[in-house]
Amino acid sequence: MQPAVMGVLNVTPDSFSDGGCYLDHEAAVAHGLDMARQGASLVDVGGESSRPGARPVPEAEELRRVVPVVRALAPHVRVSIDTVKPVVAAAAVEAGASLLNDISGSLWPVAAELGVGWVAMHMQGTPPTMQADPSYEDVVAEVYGFLRARAADAVAAGVGEVWVDPGIGFGKTTAHNLSLLRHLPELVSMGYPVLVGTSRKGFLGRLAPGPDGAPARADERLPGSIATTTWAMLSGASMVRVHDVASTVQAAVLLGCTRLGMAAPGGAGSSGGRASGPGHR
Repeated sequence: MQPAVMGVLNVTPDSFSDGGCYLDHEAAVAHGLDMARQGASLVDVGGESSRPGARPVPEAEELRRVVPVVRALAPHVRVSIDTVKPVVAAAAVEAGASLLNDISGSLWPVAAELGVGWVAMHMQGTPPTMQADPSYEDVVAEVYGFLRARAADAVAAGVGEVWVDPGIGFGKTTAHNLSLLRHLPELVSMGYPVLVGTSRKGFLGRLAPGPDGAPARADERLPGSIATTTWAMLSGASMVRVHDVASTVQAAVLLGCTRLGMAAPGGAGSSGGRASGPGHR
């Protein structure tokens, strides 16, 4: 099955990549609908930045930012709400959201009560502090152990749709991020669908700097984003969270075609005369 693509819609003034672009309600809704047209399976609406150093947003302000956008988009595309606040989660679900994308890894009781899906993400610390000095004895064992425990808690509470996300860039160094990506098949093997978000993140700019040797800016990180999301999909991730939906959907389609050895429905080309059954996957 082709991995799903979750489109990022930050209704914030200070997100690291697109802060301020979609504060206007009409602009936010238009962008969400555009991502749906580009092939996003979900649009992830967030009203509080979680970039390194970001400060919390008052509950009332977060509600003001996200609820009207969720309500406008929900009839047209599946919507997830990116929040750590139970009140915001509940209001977004009432407006039409059906998945809680929870960087705190703590809202499974809320998801169970509301009857919606839940993403358990790992984060060391909080956005204001998480990149100060992240450290682990064994990052893979600690992160994946945390996610296994949280997913089990959610299932026990009655959450019917549970996702796990290693939290790339959330309290991790570049080396930690690479180790988690390298060992994604271990996370996939737990049996829960895996969501991975590397899109435009700072470690990509450091790993692949510009021609002048300076770290690539957020708007220059598309190649790194595509490379790492493709790696995640090859490693078994069921969904990737991205800013650049059209490019990522194209990568996912081509990956699927390569796995099957055949053209996508309606596409040009052929399977070269070779069978495309299970024996040739």
